[in-house]
Amino acid sequence: MKNSLLIIGGVFCISLNSWAGGLLTNTNQHVAFLRNPARDASIEIDAAYTNPAGLAFLSGDGFFFSINNQSAFQIRTITSTFAPFAGFGGEATKTFKGEASAAIVPSLQAAYKTGDWVISGNIAVTGGGGKATFNRGLPSFEAPISLIPSGINQLGQSLGALMPGATLTANQYSVNAYMEGSSIIYGAQLGGTYLITDRFSAHGGFRMNFVKNNYIGHLLNIQSNPQSNNPVLGTGAMIPVSNYFAGLSQMPGLPDAYKNQLLGLSASTADKYLDCSQSGWGVTPVIGFDYKYDKLNIGAKYEFNTRLNVENKTKVDDTGLFSDGVNTPHDIPALFTIGAQYDIIKPVTVSVGYHHFFDSNAKMANDKQKNINGGMNEYLAGVEWRISKLFLISAGGQITRTGVTDAYQTDLSYSLHSSTFCVGGAVNVTEKIRINIGYLYTFYQDWTRESAYPVGSEASIPFKDVFGKTNKSFGAGVDFRF
Repeated sequence: MKNSLLIIGGVFCISLNSWAGGLLTNTNQHVAFLRNPARDASIEIDAAYTNPAGLAFLSGDGFFFSINNQSAFQIRTITSTFAPFAGFGGEATKTFKGEASAAIVPSLQAAYKTGDWVISGNIAVTGGGGKATFNRGLPSFEAPISLIPSGINQLGQSLGALMPGATLTANQYSVNAYMEGSSIIYGAQLGGTYLITDRFSAHGGFRMNFVKNNYIGHLLNIQSNPQSNNPVLGTGAMIPVSNYFAGLSQMPGLPDAYKNQLLGLSASTADKYLDCSQSGWGVTPVIGFDYKYDKLNIGAKYEFNTRLNVENKTKVDDTGLFSDGVNTPHDIPALFTIGAQYDIIKPVTVSVGYHHFFDSNAKMANDKQKNINGGMNEYLAGVEWRISKLFLISAGGQITRTGVTDAYQTDLSYSLHSSTFCVGGAVNVTEKIRINIGYLYTFYQDWTRESAYPVGSEASIPFKDVFGKTNKSFGAGVDFRF
């Protein structure tokens, strides 16, 4: 029965990409980002996250606050081509779709300015924030199951020596696969800013990060259609293969080696469930600098790498991959941002920015950071037009170039090049109250990965994945001071 043992497992863990930003970092923590993403030199209240050193140039002393909510919706598609998939539906190419949504993603920014000093804070969902549901599972779940018919064919060849004249073949399979995952990093940031000279300020602070991941999934009712000229071995009807293999193991006179392998096949194709949560925390030191001269302002920020592990809290794990109490690396990469804004004429401000995520230096599960060339780069630009004292409109864009390689990409976690368009506006209700609204849409560039799926010690079958994604967000918030 060489090569007949089928291992049904698959990794249930799924990583939710951020709405905007790096692999584990959300940079859209204020609605102003949705109407103009180039906020790295902001000197308004959203600078509590984007440019905390710039808070030294807030207009006047006192308390400044901002309350925001964003709603984000993402669809991920994985189109996979694998010849054995034809055994379930007749097509070798299948599309697996995951829908992720987060109707409520709140954030709060606050600052108190007195003279040359500013104390500021930011509470937000700093990473992840949504729940993704794959109602048909994922290609990596279905691929080993799709090999069951060929495994039964191999079994038939082996049984031929024990039952002369008997045949055993199969060409179909089916499975009920489901995956649901959520990943959230809550961040609470606190820091202080000091105006060193009339033009130059500095900031120091830290962010507490709390990670909460949840994974629920199953592989149920795996079936195939064993057909034989001996009714004991199969009639060609679709039947649960776990029970089928268990039944074959009880055939009289079957050698122990065959019996053990059949029992192994029965166990590996039995129903499997997963219900696991992960949690952990880590601290991110943050420093920043800002330089303001006349109509020009330049801001820079560096967030240090956050050492962080998540611990499994497992209720059910039939996969054997998520043992309760096990810790997994989940570092948040360091981030460098720099930006500038300039008033080209009194009512119009243009802005640019650059972000670099040091992904290769952040420890990840299974050392995935080794499959990243440096890290992600983002290039941002925007324009704001203050139409009157009451209204302003703004727009901008972001180009993202991921640093991952083919070896990093899986259907469980992948990163794509993208281009983002943002538009929105604000209403100054009074001199101390502003309402912001914005809309963001991201276009992602498909990534095609071709590989060879091993089906034995020397054999393999071509496998092609095309990873895609769409993303949109909208939000509203209010800035106020007193």
